[in-house]
Amino acid sequence: MDDDTRPRPRGDAASLLMAEDLGPYSQDELAVRIALLEAEIDRVEKHRSSAAAHRNAAEALFGRKE
Repeated sequence: MDDDTRPRPRGDAASLLMAEDLGPYSQDELAVRIALLEAEIDRVEKHRSSAAAHRNAAEALFGRKE
């Protein structure tokens, strides 16, 4: 699980979100969108922490791969 520094492929979720025109959204719709994105960020951070803990446990058991 090396850190991937390659550019994301076009069409991934983040690229699609960044390209979307926000003009048609109302203030309320934008607030809902922000809340949904914050919840998704929280979910991704929890997954990243879990993956890091799993990797650390594997490295402790098997040694660090270089």
